[in-house]
Amino acid sequence: MNTHIIVFAKAPVAGRVKTRLIPALGEEGAAALAREMLDHTLAAALEAECGTVELCMDPAPGDETWFGIPLPEHIALTTQGTGDLGQRMASAAERSIGRARRVLLIGTDCVEMSAPLLRAAAQTLDTADACLHPTVDGGYALLGLTRFDYSLFDGIAWSTSSVAAETCRRIQALGWTLAIGANLHDVDLPSDLALWRAGR
Repeated sequence: MNTHIIVFAKAPVAGRVKTRLIPALGEEGAAALAREMLDHTLAAALEAECGTVELCMDPAPGDETWFGIPLPEHIALTTQGTGDLGQRMASAAERSIGRARRVLLIGTDCVEMSAPLLRAAAQTLDTADACLHPTVDGGYALLGLTRFDYSLFDGIAWSTSSVAAETCRRIQALGWTLAIGANLHDVDLPSDLALWRAGR
């Protein structure tokens, strides 16, 4: 499908990831869950067989925080670079759309992330300029693009309930066609853990 899937992830290091889950899981438990979700997401991206898969890493590839964390073969390893989340996503999307006809941007927190979901999103981009799967907390778990515009990432109030709605508004303001998928769930809070466990 000539689709480039970019997975944004932090190194699953105790005390640095899933900090809002530490009261429920402890630092080691939260890091173990982050590792499990990273493995799950990368496996889904590879199984989708939509095209190439890239792990966009924080910190950069080669940093000692990634030592001892086996990663699948056949994926590209890149750095998220500097700036806020929007700047980092914009940089990755822009360079990827320059190489592939379409790109899917995802994180590692989504309960429902799967190969079928990714394949369906890629197919949606056959007829739409963009696609987006909102999350129930107002963010989004997947953004698919066949075109690039920096406005989709600039000045967004990340980690708030307005992210998906504002992104959709900006896509529509560009005059692009947009397909909005089903609401999905992220695992951010202790109350979300039951959803993740139920899906395994």
